[in-house]
Amino acid sequence: MTKFSWRRAAVVALAVPALALSACSAGGKAGDTGGGSGGGQAASTPRIKVALVTHAAAGDTFWDIVRKGAEEAASKDNVDLQYLNDPEAGRQAQLVQQAIDSKVDGIAVTLATPDALKDVVKKATDAGIPVVSLNAGEDVSAKLGAFTHFGSNEKLAGETVGTRLASDGYKHPICVIQQQGHVGLENRCAGVKAKVPGTEILYVNGQDMTSVQSTATAKLQATKDADVIIGLGAPITLTLLKSVTDAGSSAKVASFDLNAELAQKIADGTVIFTIDQQPWLQGYMSVDALWQNKRGGFKIGGGQPVLTGPTIVDKSNAADVVKFAQQGVR
Repeated sequence: MTKFSWRRAAVVALAVPALALSACSAGGKAGDTGGGSGGGQAASTPRIKVALVTHAAAGDTFWDIVRKGAEEAASKDNVDLQYLNDPEAGRQAQLVQQAIDSKVDGIAVTLATPDALKDVVKKATDAGIPVVSLNAGEDVSAKLGAFTHFGSNEKLAGETVGTRLASDGYKHPICVIQQQGHVGLENRCAGVKAKVPGTEILYVNGQDMTSVQSTATAKLQATKDADVIIGLGAPITLTLLKSVTDAGSSAKVASFDLNAELAQKIADGTVIFTIDQQPWLQGYMSVDALWQNKRGGFKIGGGQPVLTGPTIVDKSNAADVVKFAQQGVR
């Protein structure tokens, strides 16, 4: 698989658990809690409680994969895992406060909207609760008090897409952002535009797929010279395929992120490629890092973000990825 970061080897080494255990599937709603599950022997260290607080929206399969990784680490590490999520920034901050009030031993949090979360993250660290961030907010993670961040560098990921599109001759991409103001998504499209100046940004309501489809269809109908449309998440991208058909457009479809259905679309040649940030690793490593911190004061990453991507998945390697995606770990 194509590699883009010298840190990759370190990430892979960290990702191999000493006790490999199976994880269960999980959906999760705001306020939902669940302990790590899976068979096998857990660590003999005292049981601790960790909260994983994300900005996940209902129905986004990406977060199922993050949660599976977190649950497998929780099973291995003898961790009582509380999974909490809400896409609205203020409510996500309230969930972090809820975790603080329940006196957890560690918090893993996504920082898609750092301004809304900075005060409550400070409350956590002031209370002596170690914090790691994941998925979004790598640029502000350390400033807000997290001791490390697990995720892809989103500007680099966007530039990777832009470089690939430019080399393949694309000149007028449409980059579709499903949550305006989300720093990671904005950075992805900014990275594409840095390499392909003709890139247009299209904002859609990612919580309403019918609206996503109709908005993208209208844009494609009005933009006859659009040669590729880019989804920033697998469910969005799969919806954009319908928009291309509805609009009678010749635009190709590219993506960020992955699920089993999208992996198969890439293998079939329906989607030209995606950028994988390996969300299973983000969940697994976030929980494991908090456990390692509790057991020995370890701080994985040395104060720097630990990159889990970007990696290109295209037709040349998609078949190898499909089997893992079908197992829910890609």
